[in-house]
Amino acid sequence: MSDKKILGFPRNVFAAGLVSLFMDISSEMIYPLLPIFLTTVLGASKATVGIIEGIAESTASILKVFSGWLSDKMGKRKLLMGIGYGVSVLSRPIMATAVNWGEVLTARFVDRFGKGVRTAPRDAIIADSVENNNLGKAFGFHRAMDTLGAVIGPAIAFFVLALYLNNFRLVFWLSVIPGIISVLLIIVFITEKAHKRETAAIPKLTIKDFNGNFRYYILVIFIFSIGNSSDAFLILRAENVGVPKEYIPIIYLIFNLVYSLSTTPLGILADKLGMERMILFSFLFYAGIYAGLAFVSNQYQILGLFILYGLFKGMSEGTQRAYLASLAPPERKATAFGIYHMAVGFALLPASIIAGALWDKIGPEATFLYGTVTALLAFVLFGMRRGL
Repeated sequence: MSDKKILGFPRNVFAAGLVSLFMDISSEMIYPLLPIFLTTVLGASKATVGIIEGIAESTASILKVFSGWLSDKMGKRKLLMGIGYGVSVLSRPIMATAVNWGEVLTARFVDRFGKGVRTAPRDAIIADSVENNNLGKAFGFHRAMDTLGAVIGPAIAFFVLALYLNNFRLVFWLSVIPGIISVLLIIVFITEKAHKRETAAIPKLTIKDFNGNFRYYILVIFIFSIGNSSDAFLILRAENVGVPKEYIPIIYLIFNLVYSLSTTPLGILADKLGMERMILFSFLFYAGIYAGLAFVSNQYQILGLFILYGLFKGMSEGTQRAYLASLAPPERKATAFGIYHMAVGFALLPASIIAGALWDKIGPEATFLYGTVTALLAFVLFGMRRGL
């Protein structure tokens, strides 16, 4: 590993942080605008938005299962990282020139495919670049840079929309620039250790080797996830109650800020209270937020609900994974996370399709009440099993 450091971080760690910063700027310039672009510019239905987002998010989640295995087998982590980021950049011009929802679907699939390919090899390069006692610092820095991109991206989108009269396509074209920068950073600055190519078989994601507590938890997560539709529907709800299009990125920026700032303190709280109690509360908290989204009537209420949703993300994302790790034996942790991502991936597709269909057939209230019911069901099932 290289001894050269930049601002106290190994060169690879610092460079990988910059790569994620610029790619997240690129991604977050697009994402908060995409549902509005689909429905108002291209005339797509809410059901169509659900299909697009369901396919996109399930693709990314399921590919995470195999990207680590592929990285180890090929032994070319920089190459896979570069391909993953490069593929995502290629999706931007497709999005900017899209004239129908099928082309947007192609762009989203290409983007999420790239994310699924790059995540594991990038994390492996970071881990290879530091000693074990500095892993937390390295990944903490990477997360901070990622979060900074999630703040800068929507801010840029807001200013472009305000200056150029809601010109969505201009924002999409401009997102190519930080994307290209991220790929160039990989080519110029990322180096990797030589790795012996592995001969391991494709991971066998069988649940029969795990105990009953693990299986039950995966079932609960699947039930919750099948009602946890794409965040695109929160964005559509904001537009539905009258938030001006150019201010949508600002609301999304605030959500990202709350999410990132709350993750660490809520993680510490989960350690003190117990992960099971935090997960149980997060299901109930989510149900309350989605019930609020069903009956929200003005912009101030939407802003409050986006802030609360950021807190939900902060309390749930890390805690769910940490609890999963506690249920799996050390030698089976990688397989455990593979099963987790597979279960979530398979749930995300019907979740968003159902949400979109309910919005079109009944109304937005039905979409969010559906998520409320599945969260309450997960709350009851998890509480019964754990005796909480």
